[in-house]
Amino acid sequence: MPTFEKFNLPDAGEGLTEAEIVHWHVAVGDAVTVNQTIVEIETAKSLVELPSPYTGVVTEILAPEGTTVEVGVPIIVVDTDPSGAAPAPSAPAGVVPDGADAAHAPASPAGAGTEGAATAAAGGSGSVLVGYGTVEPGTARRRRRAPDAAPAPAPAPAAVPAASAPTPAPAAVGHVHLPVLAKPPVRKLAKDLGVDLASVAGTGPGGIVTREDVQAYHEQAKAQPLATYADDDQPWLATGAVTPDGRQTRVPVKSVRKRTAEAMVTSAFTAPHVTVFHTVDVTKTMRLVHTLREDREFADVRVTPLLVTAKALLLAVRRHPEINASWDDAAQEIVYKHYVNLGIAAATPRGLVVPNIKDAHRLDLHGLAGEIADLTATARAGRTSPTDMSDGTITITNVGVFGIDTGTPILNPGEAAILAFGAIREQPWVHKGKIKKRWVTQLALSFDHRLVDGELGARVLADVAKVLEDPARGLVWG
Repeated sequence: MPTFEKFNLPDAGEGLTEAEIVHWHVAVGDAVTVNQTIVEIETAKSLVELPSPYTGVVTEILAPEGTTVEVGVPIIVVDTDPSGAAPAPSAPAGVVPDGADAAHAPASPAGAGTEGAATAAAGGSGSVLVGYGTVEPGTARRRRRAPDAAPAPAPAPAAVPAASAPTPAPAAVGHVHLPVLAKPPVRKLAKDLGVDLASVAGTGPGGIVTREDVQAYHEQAKAQPLATYADDDQPWLATGAVTPDGRQTRVPVKSVRKRTAEAMVTSAFTAPHVTVFHTVDVTKTMRLVHTLREDREFADVRVTPLLVTAKALLLAVRRHPEINASWDDAAQEIVYKHYVNLGIAAATPRGLVVPNIKDAHRLDLHGLAGEIADLTATARAGRTSPTDMSDGTITITNVGVFGIDTGTPILNPGEAAILAFGAIREQPWVHKGKIKKRWVTQLALSFDHRLVDGELGARVLADVAKVLEDPARGLVWG
């Protein structure tokens, strides 16, 4: 006889209360297996794929795409014993990545189960959601999933001659980031258009970036005109409702935008913000960046001025550890952190997110470069986990990437300081008593005046500036 099992929306994050159903990977009548990805949901922090805890046939989908569902509410019904149906093969057992927090990790792709999943599939109690099981004790911190990881491919079509098959582009594994493949004229075109080649997907043989790829990316990145009519092609209006007069579109506030708004309002009206500024000659930093880009030891990572700035901030925190703190209002205590989880603010299609690099103070320059690359790629893909965005201690926001000189950033909740890193420009500068053309940028440090006095904030910013003015100073401080 049929046995109908309801799958309730689980808490896929830390304290998740609700989520939006983004996309169903199955339909009524489809056969599913244990640990097969069945639905993609959007939480207040990230996109998460949920696996099926059952093997059987889908009989009902209770939550259509686009609806917001509370945790614990049924979203799908599966017949685990359809009459006359042959038993479906179990998904092969996999291994939980070292240190993964299986209780909050995103679901594995179909057929790539976890140890907890294998246990449940083999007849466990069912109290552990497949894909969110426990992990072996004593594991290390979570390894980041490569940003270009994809679900298991569908069965291949009929074979084609080898000569006509496209050559797959090289993939990044772990912290190994292969250099961008592009011919010199294409690199010059990208430079002239202000396009970052690392962000362009190559469609040429072997994944090489072509002129057409650069031009297409440049066209996509152009600012769109202001929406005037209801039928304008504006992606950010897709989930809204047009008013009867056609002059407005109202979009519900939810997911990342909702959480960001709540966090910023809380921070702005709880912590008394003070911002200090510093204009810095970073010519020597630009020389260092150029040198490291030519260094074989750094060939597998991307070296940028942001990398040097991050290292400078870590050195400044080492010299002034009292800035690495938070205010516990409930306990009326100041909490000083003996570790630095460095946040990097990232603008994504879903809104602003601030994932952080755990124990960044332990990393050398090469390791820091790899972590920044993984963090930003994962954020742009919408795959940042709740764990990656929790327990940050201090943050950098790179407003210079948008051509902005400086700003007054709002603190990430629970942190005492945030550094804004502005655009680097060539301009006249007095150097050794003479006016010369130098690379110059502006820094802005906002801090919580309950925790940080003006003197401490000024000293931290001055130390960051000193390292950017002369990176060799970092050898002395490091």
